[in-house]
Amino acid sequence: MNILKNLSLIILTLPILINAQTNTLDTESSKLKWTGKKITNSSHYGSLKFKSGEVEFSNGLIASGKFIVDMTTINVEDIQGNGKARLEGHLRSDDFFSVETFNEASLILKSSTREGDKLNAKGTLTIKGLESEVEVEMNKDGNAWNSKLTFDRSKHNVRFRSGSFFENLGDNLILDDIELEAVLNFN
Repeated sequence: MNILKNLSLIILTLPILINAQTNTLDTESSKLKWTGKKITNSSHYGSLKFKSGEVEFSNGLIASGKFIVDMTTINVEDIQGNGKARLEGHLRSDDFFSVETFNEASLILKSSTREGDKLNAKGTLTIKGLESEVEVEMNKDGNAWNSKLTFDRSKHNVRFRSGSFFENLGDNLILDDIELEAVLNFN
């Protein structure tokens, strides 16, 4: 009886195993851009580097995935010189991402749906040890995937000049929404 049960289980799960494909992120050629904006519409942008990543595709959809970002690589690209170094130091500080304590951020993808040519993936973003549910829009472009994600920094205790924590900031207010854009290449 157990043999029949095991055989039935194998037969039922075999199509799932055959259709699932795990892809490992090429961390060297993949790119991650961040953009933060002030209430005045001025902004800063830069990049971060991936430590690792993998996505499991099943029947053309994302079944699961995990990406780890090295927060120590935060790079400001829109200014140079002393201003660049000062802003990078500030972003690494406890006012923003507390990089000395939290040197990694992660995104765990749990599922996706197809909408035309794009995939909408749902997952959990962890920054500074705090989780928030997010949605990632992904579009296939040749061999790469272009993805966009906007997260609310206040959900990760990134408080500096946030209207969620402070009042009367006027033109000094920094918006809570941080935009991430990635070009993901897989091996």
